[in-house]
Amino acid sequence: MADAQPAAAPAPVPQPMARPLPPAPDAADGGREVLREWAAEGGPLAVRARVVLLAEDGVRDAEIARRLGISRQTVGTWRHRWQSAGLPGLEQRPRTGRPATVDEAEVVTRALLAPGGSGAGRAIARELGLSHATVAAIRRRWRLTADAGPGPHVPTVPPLPGPDVWVLGLYADAARAVLLAGTRPRPVAGPGPAATVIGEDVLTGLGNALEERRPAGRPEPHPHAGASPAAPGTSAARQLTAGKTSDRQLTAGGVSDRQLAPDGALAAFLAAAAEHHPDIRLHAVTLWDESAPEQRLPPPEGPGPSRHLLPARCSWRGFLRAMVALDSTSHPESSRRVYLDLIAALQQAEGPVGWLRESVAGHLRGPRTAAAAAPDGPAAGGALPRTASSSGVNQIDLGSFNECVVIEAVRLSGTITRGEIAHRTGLTQQSVSRIARSLLDRGILVEDAQRRATSGKPRTPVRLCGSAAHALGLHIDPEVITAVVIDLDGAIVCTCTRPVSAGTEPGEFVAQVVALGREALEKARGAVREDGFLGIGVAVPGPVDIASGTVLDPPLMSAWKDLPLLYLLQDHFPCPVIIEKDSLAAAAGERWIGRDRRARDFAYLYLGTGVGSGLYLNGDLYRGVSANAGEFGQLCAVALGRVGPDGKPELLPECNPPASVPAAAARLGLRAAGIGAGAGGSTAAYRAVGRAAAAGDPAATAALREVAGAIGRGALGLVDLLDIDLIVLGGPFFTDDTASFYLAEIGRIVNDFPQARRLRQVEVEPSVLSAEAAAVGAASTIFHATFTPRLRGRDRA
Repeated sequence: MADAQPAAAPAPVPQPMARPLPPAPDAADGGREVLREWAAEGGPLAVRARVVLLAEDGVRDAEIARRLGISRQTVGTWRHRWQSAGLPGLEQRPRTGRPATVDEAEVVTRALLAPGGSGAGRAIARELGLSHATVAAIRRRWRLTADAGPGPHVPTVPPLPGPDVWVLGLYADAARAVLLAGTRPRPVAGPGPAATVIGEDVLTGLGNALEERRPAGRPEPHPHAGASPAAPGTSAARQLTAGKTSDRQLTAGGVSDRQLAPDGALAAFLAAAAEHHPDIRLHAVTLWDESAPEQRLPPPEGPGPSRHLLPARCSWRGFLRAMVALDSTSHPESSRRVYLDLIAALQQAEGPVGWLRESVAGHLRGPRTAAAAAPDGPAAGGALPRTASSSGVNQIDLGSFNECVVIEAVRLSGTITRGEIAHRTGLTQQSVSRIARSLLDRGILVEDAQRRATSGKPRTPVRLCGSAAHALGLHIDPEVITAVVIDLDGAIVCTCTRPVSAGTEPGEFVAQVVALGREALEKARGAVREDGFLGIGVAVPGPVDIASGTVLDPPLMSAWKDLPLLYLLQDHFPCPVIIEKDSLAAAAGERWIGRDRRARDFAYLYLGTGVGSGLYLNGDLYRGVSANAGEFGQLCAVALGRVGPDGKPELLPECNPPASVPAAAARLGLRAAGIGAGAGGSTAAYRAVGRAAAAGDPAATAALREVAGAIGRGALGLVDLLDIDLIVLGGPFFTDDTASFYLAEIGRIVNDFPQARRLRQVEVEPSVLSAEAAAVGAASTIFHATFTPRLRGRDRA
């Protein structure tokens, strides 16, 4: 048998070699460089770009899937898309169902503005078609939840440092838009922010106004549009560090620059911003930048705003909305007015826009002690309380709505028994007794002499203890500053005045206000209990932004423009400070001190250097949306048909009595010292006309009736519009000599002319306040905010 031959070894099976991808249609046009840029930036396009880059290098599908942590089917999908369509094939295609990409900023905006707070996550998810887990993850990434660490956190590239973020400026032109933000390491400890004042209308209007700056038909920019092409392996954060891109972040300003050279408009805007906001760290966030690379902003040299790009998952519009919402909900002073100003700047400018908001330096200071606030030490503050006990509401510690109801009943009645309180308020006798006992123990109420009863034991009435609380009122007028200290009964403890000029520089004006306030507190030192000083009310001419305490452009105070008066005063007085429009303050004082005589709806006409109105309706001051209700002069102009060629109501001279009354008297033939052609108006001339009218001079009498008639036509509009039956007249120019003329003429007009005159009799009465009506009213706003019962939150306290 022949020997067996060994079996031949099987031939080796050849292994398939990975073939590089054929070139895509646009590969020769720099497509590979774009892919490298996408891969470096991160975001939804990064994985697709890496798939194509690895495939072009000959890596097999299975290895690509292993390296990138995706499936082989996903690798095959993006390879085929690249081969068939190039770069457009890798971009997101529209599809049904939930959005493939989420604009995180829109989630943040809705979370910040939703009334439900942390419980609104599911509602946001339903509105946007997202999962609740996605919404929760975004809120954690922006640190909007209590368990996410100190926040909020704005994840720009690189992230904004510090949780306290302000919107400070915006620069925009056809090529680019830059948002200027400011940050500080941590917010000042204190009470939580006020309720949101930014609405959807403001956010939409801001986005639309900025969109108009871009050429029509231009596609929505990529979140990192304008970044210089990245070298392989270079991240967007490293590019920013090298200064090759500009930032975009939302503040209250915008940058528009056609020549982004160091001496260009954008560079000039950023330099102006650094000078305007020296006490806060600035950051420039690029919303979009479609300019040529050589026109882009170079890296900063030395100190200056840092550069940032949008977060990868945010559109410029969504990011802008989120930043405005974040600023307004964190800082009550970042009110609607700030962003309406920005919208107006964007809409009115024909070229590039570089907008900066007013300085927020005063808003950034931390709590200060009384000694630190007063340059001369504690004594300079007069009767100011210690910082630890400076909060009026906490000091008095009103524990319930019912306590305020009882105090209001006592205040209106003067003296009242517990049984009468129960009858008037609807509270039980036991509740009234318990509350009254608590208020007696705290010194807010005191017992009066007993009253004999027809049966049973004598009743002991109670009344407010005037010395239990005090407040300082400051009235700022173009001609005089007035300071008064009043007690809880409205009695004036002391008064100080100082003449000023309307053209005085704001810094000097504020210094005089502070000095006068300290003088009044020093005078009242012996009468004011340290634990009973509730705060300071300030009455100013309108318009005024109550949320930020900013006096805007008073018609008769030319030197004042966007003056942050509230924060300037808080720098000197470590206690609660409330800013109020002067006519509204006078109405508050009339209601508080008028007691039962003013326990109904009324309009207060304040005759000062200008005429204003304050409305008390439905048991409370009516301030309106912006707290500027009562602009009376334009109402008079419309009623008299006094409008300019463009239809704008004129600034009526009749609504400035110290100027119009002497001028009218001189025109009608009155000749007296200080009165005559070209003499102009003054307090002395006005009082001279008043004395002449009281003595029967026909020219003086006719002048007063002429001015009173113009004011009466405005009062007629209030009566017809509001259907009220009480007009109160007061103010420094409602003097004893002139009062009868105003009362008679205005009373005639509001009763003879209305359509509903058969149904009501309108009473026109003099104010119960003194000539210092606005100052007393300003102090009363402190009492009003502390003690008036309200079912809604005390946002004015």
